[in-house]
Amino acid sequence: MKPLSRRGLLGQAAAAGAALALPAIVRAQAASARVVVVGGGFGGATAARYLKRRAPQVQVTLVEPARRFYTCPFSNHYLAGLLEWEQIGHGFDELRAAGVELVHAAADDVDATGRSLRLSNGQRLAWDRLVLSPGVDMRWDALEGYDEAAAELAPHAWKAGAQTQLLRRQLQAMDDGGTFVMVIPDNPFRCPPGPYERAALVAHYFRQHKPRAKILLLDAKDNFSKKALFQQGWKALYGDMIEWTGLSGDGQVMRVDAARRELETTFGRVVKASVLNVIPPQKAGRIAERAGVTDASGWVPVVAETFESQRVPGIYAVGDATIASPMPKSGFAANMQGKMVAAAIAAELAGQPAPAAAYANTCYSLLGPGYGISVAGVYRAQRGRLVEIAEAGGVSPLDADAAFRAAEALHGAAWYRAISADIWGG
Repeated sequence: MKPLSRRGLLGQAAAAGAALALPAIVRAQAASARVVVVGGGFGGATAARYLKRRAPQVQVTLVEPARRFYTCPFSNHYLAGLLEWEQIGHGFDELRAAGVELVHAAADDVDATGRSLRLSNGQRLAWDRLVLSPGVDMRWDALEGYDEAAAELAPHAWKAGAQTQLLRRQLQAMDDGGTFVMVIPDNPFRCPPGPYERAALVAHYFRQHKPRAKILLLDAKDNFSKKALFQQGWKALYGDMIEWTGLSGDGQVMRVDAARRELETTFGRVVKASVLNVIPPQKAGRIAERAGVTDASGWVPVVAETFESQRVPGIYAVGDATIASPMPKSGFAANMQGKMVAAAIAAELAGQPAPAAAYANTCYSLLGPGYGISVAGVYRAQRGRLVEIAEAGGVSPLDADAAFRAAEALHGAAWYRAISADIWGG
């Protein structure tokens, strides 16, 4: 793949997004339609906002238990002390102002036949179309010794919230000279470059406050997103502070003792951590399983043209919960999928064909202040599946100069500001 052409990629992404954002005329019979969206993150909040924009007559209800949504993207910046907690938090006032009804409760169960959603507060919401954007849940049975109780000692911090704050407190309390150990799962999981950015930004924090500290990454695979770029950046910025061990080097963890902060690998090696960050295997959020839209993999197979469930008509899914490979599980991807679903539902309710599906994604990673890298892709739907358009995306070049890396860091920060405004408002 050729190195990323920033202007070319963003031009294609902007064109696709602009096309999806255009207003549509919805026929009168759609005026009474009820669309319920579950999940107020990158995918769900986008779908709710853009559907209401396209089809103002449709009743759009967004179900999200949190009154303020904290993003996984840029939570690593918080761990490094580069952002304060509230800088990654977003409210829902602007979605309300746009006409989206907000219900702050958890989605407990779905009656796909009767087309209703039961909430944790006892309320039932009727729907004509249901959009699920539940993110991920942890597979608590996938790693011996690691369950919800263990996560209070060895946090995963893979959902932004109390776990992220716990991990930051542990890093701050760690003795200088200690070892931060991260357990990284096999694919697929939320935000493929995320663990490696986290390693870099924790290293940045250590350089400032605990210069004798070490970081050990134990990985269940031998390759990962932007591997060469990350390894080059780790070395340039932090020397030998970060050690990565992949599957073939006995990096797969089989057992966790969170109380002792110990790990056992496939071949019986025991590793002791000062701070232990275990990112377990994942699956679609629970409500997707309750709706009957997950398959044996634990994820939601969708029709690429519309992101409607392959298993239950009338239910759509977007974001990290879906099977959308080669499109990764990222905030950018969820935002694009949310816009496409809004366009598809608005068209269907109006008795019109769904618009041609076009998707793009960029994942920015910050390795330290002024040092950014990225990977991008452009995708199209083809006979129900997504395919990547050859030569349309790419990665940051190796051996780029400081000015290029600084520009990438600025692009990443600008992306976060822009997408946050697009979804939740200013």
